[in-house]
Amino acid sequence: MLEVYVQNVDNTWFAIACTQQKIVATSFSRTQESTLSNTLSNIPFNMPVQVLHEPSNFAKSAFAILKTIYDGKEAKNKLSLITHTLPAYTRKVLKVTSAIPVGYVSSYGAIAKAVGGSPRAVGNVMAANPFVPIVPCHRVVKSDFTLGGYGGGLETKLEFLKREKRGYPYPKKITINSGYLELFPVEFVLKNLTL
Repeated sequence: MLEVYVQNVDNTWFAIACTQQKIVATSFSRTQESTLSNTLSNIPFNMPVQVLHEPSNFAKSAFAILKTIYDGKEAKNKLSLITHTLPAYTRKVLKVTSAIPVGYVSSYGAIAKAVGGSPRAVGNVMAANPFVPIVPCHRVVKSDFTLGGYGGGLETKLEFLKREKRGYPYPKKITINSGYLELFPVEFVLKNLTL
């Protein structure tokens, strides 16, 4: 049985769907209804669901991690994600996106170069990300450092990035598979938006 929990943490609603201390889907929003709806829409159809009002110890821990990420901080503990029900390409894109550290962004095109496919295909995966904000799709922007899209709205994406800025001065590359992923300081995006 898949357990779903919804909780308000400091005026933001978070939801998790989990089973056996593994995450199937997460979401956040300003309203309880949209948060629950977003989470339920990312659950595989063949899984029975029970919405519980009192969070388990695992759910409490997961909510704390979601809040840490939402606040722009590095989460010290990682959550185990159930991804085997997702298409192979989606899993690749989500894995690479998860490698983007706090304080940096990458582009749809850079991720496509690292995993194959097109920037549009990467954008489609980001739009359907079932693990928001654990898989930091808010750190994926257009190649010209404009925001692109975001399910929670561009204002929410911008606020996320403002909380994550660390003052890093230079781009860097990280090794992904047999290639690399280009990363740019969040400040590149913020500077572009103030011009």
